[in-house]
Amino acid sequence: MNALLEKALAEQARLSEVEQEAIATLILDEIGAERGWEERFAKTEDQLGALVRLARAEVARSDAVSGNSSNSTK
Repeated sequence: MNALLEKALAEQARLSEVEQEAIATLILDEIGAERGWEERFAKTEDQLGALVRLARAEVARSDAVSGNSSNSTK
């Protein structure tokens, strides 16, 4: 555990039980949300890579710069 977290937990220990529970819930919720983002990102990494490759190909053909995408409708 790093020094900042140790300091934060020491301060939290001085609070009432209700306040400690509230802060602990916030911390655990934040950790859970971060893990959720990491899992969702990992699942879409291949799709993001494909989009990057497509965008690079469009730029190489100057489609993205000129606005002449092969997907555009006229």
